[in-house]
Amino acid sequence: MEIKIFPLGPLETNCFVIVNGNKAIAIDPGGDPSRVLSFLKKTGVELERILNTHLHFDHTLGNKALADATGKQIYASNDDLVLMDTQVGRGGLMGYPEVPEFEFEHIGEGETELIGLECKIYSTPGHTPGSLTFHFPALKSAFVGDLIFRRSIGRTDFPYGCTEDLLTAVREKIFTLPAETELYAGHGPSTSVGDEINHNPYFSGVHI
Repeated sequence: MEIKIFPLGPLETNCFVIVNGNKAIAIDPGGDPSRVLSFLKKTGVELERILNTHLHFDHTLGNKALADATGKQIYASNDDLVLMDTQVGRGGLMGYPEVPEFEFEHIGEGETELIGLECKIYSTPGHTPGSLTFHFPALKSAFVGDLIFRRSIGRTDFPYGCTEDLLTAVREKIFTLPAETELYAGHGPSTSVGDEINHNPYFSGVHI
């Protein structure tokens, strides 16, 4: 099992490719996916599906290209469909590219199996209404999108953002995970549950 990170697109969004054996999933292809496709071809790994933590443009710019190249389905939350009426969802914000139209299937909170690994999906709104976190216990890892960053949190000043919802989601869904769980964010370095409980300035009085 391994986790490959490909910063893609104009905001260098972290696209994660999780590999287990000869199967893989991709999370948040935020730009030209050619490096992801080269990796898959070079290693002979087959992509099974494409996941979006949320539907902001910088996490979805490469959705259609990756789906077209691999023939695989995209999954995201229907709760983020409202973003398609905004520039931060469809693109064009501050001169950034518009997102090529893509289709996706709804995925929500619950437990499933992906590439032979248990995956616990959590609804973690705040940055967007439909933000999802994908937790893989066997990897001791969770993919949190723009919910929480190292010593920081995601923005809530975009349309449909909500600071109270975000803080609640982190406390109730993220900080209840094992302390050693690695948190892979949409931008920047990874961190851990324990580190954020102890050092994130947006939270206080939280105990493992």
